[in-house]
Amino acid sequence: MVEFRPVPDVLAYLAGSWEVARVVRDLADGTEGTFRGTTAFTPLDGGGLLHREAGGFTWRGVTRPAERTLRFLPGAETGTADVRFADGRPFHDLDLRSGRHVTDHPCSADLYRGEFTVADADRWRTVWRVGGPAKDLLLVTDYTRRAPKGA
Repeated sequence: MVEFRPVPDVLAYLAGSWEVARVVRDLADGTEGTFRGTTAFTPLDGGGLLHREAGGFTWRGVTRPAERTLRFLPGAETGTADVRFADGRPFHDLDLRSGRHVTDHPCSADLYRGEFTVADADRWRTVWRVGGPAKDLLLVTDYTRRAPKGA
């Protein structure tokens, strides 16, 4: 039986810097790529966290720079988050109070189904299954907390 670590306050848990390792698998043809980089969750004015991810994405043997920015805002319930794209559009909810959360994000005709799990104080994972007429993907991302500078 897999056990998950409950997180009473997702924003407090995520704050800081994380190493990121992602595997992207195209289930239609078996092609696989990887992303390696970092994610920093820094305070936003007015509450919440700014999520900035940057690194290199390797696909079909070619590595290119890749980055994304999200906003993790306080959710409707204490300890949860409302995740938004950088431009403010809704992405998904996030509630790790049980240590595990499943959520959906419709994108055109495709559906993104995400599962978030917390292993311990310094490790968590996301698994996104993307299905629809345009995509058939599996994205597995492992996050490991980076030691504070000077530690």
